[in-house]
Amino acid sequence: MSAGLRVLIIQNDETETLGQYVRYLKTFRIDYTVLHAYGMEPDDFFPPVDFFDAFVVGPTPISANEVEEHAYLRREWDYLGEIIDCGRPCLGICCGGQMLARKLGADVKRSPEKEIGGYDVRLTQDGREDPLFASFPEEFPVFQWHSDMFEVPPGGRLLVEGAPCPIQAFGLGNVRGIIFHLEIDRREAGRWADAYPAELEAVGKTREQVLDECGEREHEMRWLAAKLMDNFVRLVG
Repeated sequence: MSAGLRVLIIQNDETETLGQYVRYLKTFRIDYTVLHAYGMEPDDFFPPVDFFDAFVVGPTPISANEVEEHAYLRREWDYLGEIIDCGRPCLGICCGGQMLARKLGADVKRSPEKEIGGYDVRLTQDGREDPLFASFPEEFPVFQWHSDMFEVPPGGRLLVEGAPCPIQAFGLGNVRGIIFHLEIDRREAGRWADAYPAELEAVGKTREQVLDECGEREHEMRWLAAKLMDNFVRLVG
C-alpha cells in the first residue's frame, strides 16, 4: 500500500501544522514532502503534480474567500485546479477544504456559530459508505477552530454533519474536504490559543478550557487521525 507512495503536504500557515497526520506518514515511512506555501518567494514554484500520488491541503486563518488578496494563495489556487484535474486523492483540512470546495463550485460562508474547542460530529449515510471514513464510529470527537464553513460542491456528497456547523465534510471525485481537526493534541492547541487570543474572547472560552476540551479526547482523536490517514493513503489506486 505505501511502497513508493509520494504525498505532498501543503502547509499554509506557520502555526497550523499537520501534527498527527505527518506523524503517521513518518511512522509508516511513507515518502512525504511538506511545502511551506506561506513562505514561498515570488520566484518559487509549486512542484509538478505528477511528482506525487496524493495531496493534503492544510489550514490557515485566512478566509478562503480572501485567496485573491494573498500572493501565495493566488498561486496555490491555480495549483489546486491542477490537483483536482489530475484525479489523485486530495484531502483539504479546514481552510484547505474550504478552498477546494470553492474551486469545485461551492460557496464558503459564515458558520451558524464560530466553533472553537472540542465537539462531536457524526457520519451521514454517505459518510458511512465513503472509504475515507472506513472503520470510523458513527459519532466521534473532533477539535474545531473556524468561523467559516463550506457548502457541499455541486454533485458532491455530505459525509459528516454536526452542530452548530451542519456541514463538516464533503466528498466529490478525488477530493475530500473536512472542516474539523483530528491532527491536534493539547500542546498544539495551546500554540493556536497563544496565536489567536482574540478568537477565544469571541467565543467566551479561556485558554485552559479549550486545551482541556482537546486533552480530554486526545487519545481518541490520535487513533482517529491515524485511521483517517491510513484510509486516505489507501485511496491511491
